[in-house]
Amino acid sequence: MTLAAPAKSGLPLVAIVGRPNVGKSSLFNRIVGRRQAIVEEEAGTTRDRHYGEAAWHGLTFAVVDTGGLMGEAVSGPYATPISEQVGQALEEADAIFFVLDVQTGVLPLDHDVAALLRQASQPVYLVLNKADNAALEAETGEFFRLGLGEPQTVSALHGLGVGDLLDRVVERLPQAPARDDTVSCRLAIVGRPNVGKSSLVNAMLQEERMIVAAEPGTTRDAVDTALEMDGKKIVLVDTAGIRRPGRLGRGVERAAVTRARRAIGRADVVAVVLDASQDIVAQDMHILGAALEAARGLILVLNKSDLIKDDAEVLDRRARQLRWRARFVPWAPAIWSSALTRRNLETLLRTAVTVAEERRRRIPTGKLNALLKRATIEHPPGAVHGRAVKIFYATQTGVEPPTFLLFVNYPDGVHFSYQRFLERRIRSEFGFEGAALRLILRKRGEPNG
Repeated sequence: MTLAAPAKSGLPLVAIVGRPNVGKSSLFNRIVGRRQAIVEEEAGTTRDRHYGEAAWHGLTFAVVDTGGLMGEAVSGPYATPISEQVGQALEEADAIFFVLDVQTGVLPLDHDVAALLRQASQPVYLVLNKADNAALEAETGEFFRLGLGEPQTVSALHGLGVGDLLDRVVERLPQAPARDDTVSCRLAIVGRPNVGKSSLVNAMLQEERMIVAAEPGTTRDAVDTALEMDGKKIVLVDTAGIRRPGRLGRGVERAAVTRARRAIGRADVVAVVLDASQDIVAQDMHILGAALEAARGLILVLNKSDLIKDDAEVLDRRARQLRWRARFVPWAPAIWSSALTRRNLETLLRTAVTVAEERRRRIPTGKLNALLKRATIEHPPGAVHGRAVKIFYATQTGVEPPTFLLFVNYPDGVHFSYQRFLERRIRSEFGFEGAALRLILRKRGEPNG
């Protein structure tokens, strides 16, 4: 294996901030083009940060939906949470959407947040949401007092004005670096603290390129390093340990987790590292879920296997644990590794390249529909209000991740379990080892966009 140049950074990022219940998640969903963030009337629904990707006028960029900013005044008892949330957006984002509710007008908290955002070096866009009619669109005068320039009225619910907003932001966003087609796979190494992520990277590179220490969370930033194996270029990304949101420290550790999640978003394949010498815990599954939500390739890596190699009982218990806890991703390959003894490291890298290639696989429409016909005859999709659910046609609309569009008479009538059945049949016929698939159901006659 030989070292190559460092990998390029990820997509430009737009952060959406604002107080609760102004429609941040609705705007996020509208921009990314699907219902990814939870939208409810109850204030404070969004607690975790949701990341997605969007494209506008040929520019691809990332979007993050943040939790609602809570508090009464920056100088009051809630000053720290407000400044932390806005400060993190200022640190990581290339542009900021400050969302307000045009129907309720400017509240004291809006003034407090605006005071912080006026210090930003990146562009801040004042977004007045819920402008669902012409009268509301005209109610913008008081928002000029926030000192953040001309407001943009939108209705995230109906899509009004969102295109104009995106026209403005893409003019000032930095261009994402061009994809290096010589890279066969970008492999993100993620996991909770102290599972041996940096040790794995060091062992792969055969040099102390990363800092390794027994202290959890030693790695503070994502570090990209490229290597070559079997004539193929692989970029490794070592990331900070991911912890539950409620257990994150302030400042540098929280920023490190943000960068780790962004690393998942710009990877082709994610290796979720588990400590084979310890029980698989809920936090391991939380990280696995984050990688699955990003629809990247997925590999499960049981590191430190050298610590239990002579204990058949523990080995059997860990294997059973893995099968049960990760039963929702039976298609993800599992590799027992050891950074200390270098066990299966080359297997891990070769598997990552294979999974990356599977994410680029395309299935001819004829073969896909022939499979679909056999599957629906073998196991019909059921009925809605006494009427049979029919799947008329399917086509693959994209790769990375492989995405399949199915035209159905009753999309809501296709149960989640039946979608998983179809996914299993697609995998059994065409492969897609380690690749997360997306199935999109659409009523026949609806547009594809």
